[in-house]
Amino acid sequence: MMLQKISQRLQATRTKCVDAFKGVSEDVSDGRPWLRLALIGLLVVLLILIVWGWFKSQEPDTFEVAPRILTYVPPEQVAVKGVATTVTLLEVMEVMLDGYVSNDIFPPGVWLDNRANWEYGVLIQVRDLSKALREAYSRSQSQSVEDKALMIADPHFNFDNSSWIMPNTEKEYRAGMNQVLDYLNRLVDEDRHSAQFYARADNLNYWLATVESRLGSLSQRLSASVGQRRLNTDLAGDSAAVKSTDTPEEIEIKTPWLEVDDVFYEARGSAWALIHILRAVEIDFAEVLEKKNAGVSMQQIVRELEATQEAVFSPVILNGSGFGVLANHSLVMASYISRANAAIINLRELLAQG
Repeated sequence: MMLQKISQRLQATRTKCVDAFKGVSEDVSDGRPWLRLALIGLLVVLLILIVWGWFKSQEPDTFEVAPRILTYVPPEQVAVKGVATTVTLLEVMEVMLDGYVSNDIFPPGVWLDNRANWEYGVLIQVRDLSKALREAYSRSQSQSVEDKALMIADPHFNFDNSSWIMPNTEKEYRAGMNQVLDYLNRLVDEDRHSAQFYARADNLNYWLATVESRLGSLSQRLSASVGQRRLNTDLAGDSAAVKSTDTPEEIEIKTPWLEVDDVFYEARGSAWALIHILRAVEIDFAEVLEKKNAGVSMQQIVRELEATQEAVFSPVILNGSGFGVLANHSLVMASYISRANAAIINLRELLAQG
């Protein structure tokens, strides 16, 4: 009896849908040509948004650092310490802001979460470098005065990346870039000594410590795409260590299914930015790296990160099990990130040695 009632309801629903479709068809073909035009217009707009969104979601290629320096300073000032790193910060921001979508509230930008997460990954590295410029690279010692322009730039780069009005994000970031440009102009001016860049091993080690922490976190989040049960090692290695609240001895860590691609593209953005910053570091810290015989180590880090920028041929980020039939793009990315991070740890040990 119940099955008969369900069958009758389905048949009635089908009849209503058929009648409605016939009514629309008659309106379009006979008395209401405007409806046909409206439907065609809607399809055209949708197609344009899809194509436009596809173009906007494309990740930019890597670029060579040395040629970009010449767009900011004349050839005779290229060798000034700090120029390569400062110009790279500006260029990375310039590329990121070209087609910026993180604060879009209209299609197609509002749909492009992969591009938005890529931009966030880039932004994290810019913020870390800006902080290192302000606190370490531009200061001779811990008691020295911070550069005023870098003091202003740092908060601008830490502005909300999704604000679209009053003020919008791009305006804030441009204001920060103008302050960094002011620092660069004073850095290359031989008649002004208000800006300095100290290429020392301890300064480089300071920034690399932050990079190590960032990559370690990304590696864990990428690996958690398949879910793992891990022993709690928060207090390992220190018998006197304590923490605020108790936590289970064994915890399950898993990146939510809907966030797997977000973490993946954030990692690609961070790696893209780091490739250029590390290339600049090779130029500004050439003597330091040569003294420590660490030039090859730096090149290996860059090479590992370059592998993260290979084209993704799948239309979606697959999340297969570790040894399953389907690929797991997050685990592949985690492999490259982990190897780069291990090389950074080794490099920091070299820099710390006398």
